Amino acid sequence: MHTNNKAFVIGSGVAGLASAIRLAVQGFEVIVFEKNNYPGGKLNDFEKDGFHFDAGPSLFTDPQNIEELFALAGEPIEKYFTYSKLETACRYFYEDGVIMDGYTDVEKLSQELFEKTGESPTAIKKYLQLSAKAYKNIGDIFLNYSLHKKSTLLKVPLLKALRTAKKGYLFSSLNSYNLKHFSDVHTTQLFNRYATYNGSNPYKAPAMLSMIPHLEYNEGVYYPKGGMISITRALYMLAIKKGVQFHFSTPVQRIIVDENRAIGVVAGNKNLFAGVIVSNADSYFTHKYFLQDNRLAEKMLKQERSSSALIFYWGINREFPQLQLHNIFFGNNYPAEFDAIFKTKKLYNDPTVYINITGKCEPGIQAPPGKENWFVMVNTPANNGQDWVGIKDQCRANIISKLSRLLKMDITRHIEREKILDPVLIEDNTSSHMGSIYGTSSNSRMAAFLRHPNFSRTIRNLYFAGGSVHPGGGIPLCLKSAKIMCNLIEEDKRKWKKN
Repeated sequence: MHTNNKAFVIGSGVAGLASAIRLAVQGFEVIVFEKNNYPGGKLNDFEKDGFHFDAGPSLFTDPQNIEELFALAGEPIEKYFTYSKLETACRYFYEDGVIMDGYTDVEKLSQELFEKTGESPTAIKKYLQLSAKAYKNIGDIFLNYSLHKKSTLLKVPLLKALRTAKKGYLFSSLNSYNLKHFSDVHTTQLFNRYATYNGSNPYKAPAMLSMIPHLEYNEGVYYPKGGMISITRALYMLAIKKGVQFHFSTPVQRIIVDENRAIGVVAGNKNLFAGVIVSNADSYFTHKYFLQDNRLAEKMLKQERSSSALIFYWGINREFPQLQLHNIFFGNNYPAEFDAIFKTKKLYNDPTVYINITGKCEPGIQAPPGKENWFVMVNTPANNGQDWVGIKDQCRANIISKLSRLLKMDITRHIEREKILDPVLIEDNTSSHMGSIYGTSSNSRMAAFLRHPNFSRTIRNLYFAGGSVHPGGGIPLCLKSAKIMCNLIEEDKRKWKKN
């Protein structure tokens, strides 16, 4: 096949897999180069003495993104992937003893918050109505189209979006916006948490992020059978079905550029050529190492990095009926926690703790009978050379103290197995610069426009997909980045034929 009909994808994260599928459907011969010996990037798993752990992302929303890929490929999704809707998105624990369930039914949610905190049900319903409206009118453009191509923006209902995008969405912080809508501190903290979904600070990030709760409470939260790794497996098998070739344990050393046009890659010390190059690697990493463009790489570092994470994978030797699939144990001083992460670059001594337990949905399968697999995560600053050995030890002690206090039981003696993932390992495993899970943060009103575009402005035939580029991090946005990018290639391909 002529090289113009060949496409190389660098990296097999969820956006890389989706890109490969879409390009194959477009008629390209697709080859994926992956430095690890497995697909999925952050979306991978491991097993330890009968305890199964999803190693990375743990929340599944907006399944339409995956359904669309299977429909596009002409394959029945049920042969590859099944999932079920959850009644509760998350259970929330507060230091003052309040425990609330985030129901995926607005009526039940508003009643729950009223009973537990006195928050007005009308306020909850209005907030989620505005969230849905913003997602439909603004999110449709921000999340489904390139913000960096005039040709694509001319095709979308931009005027309608601008009418919806009130000044408050851009010029108010998410916290300020939430304070105007809610009277209770528990509710405000709950909805402030959504800034962390793209690694940001609710006291700095714009109120535009208030559209995120729409996905959970209006649309729903789901559990994929087999855990989150089943998403990777389904997309990988679909890619294979569409003829995509995978070269694992094959890191790309360089992108070959000739006369401002990407024409191939160096991989395995061989020059390989293709008409389209897609990088699913961190955009900073791509420019720094694949393109050896230090000037642009350094310019990208001026944007604040997103938060990273410390994750403790614990095999627990008993069951905790008071916990659900998703659980949040809030810290008592949320502003101080985010100041530590983004200002002093330290880990706060009372961090908010997230626990995911897939064994709740598949008991006896995800963990041995009578036991539980805990994915325990706290948000941390990106890696700036901190003493992560000391931080891990102190963080572990703080987490155990917090959980033991709120669950009224000494957690230490129930931890049977343990593995730890820190920002340094995240960077090593996934080439995410500084271990930033979401690339850059959204801690400014222009952050959405400053994200790296899905194409190169200076190098033809070079495109980008993944969490470090538009529209952002997290599984739904990574899948959307692949769609945006492949639509741009489709447009460019028509131009190539004319020329």
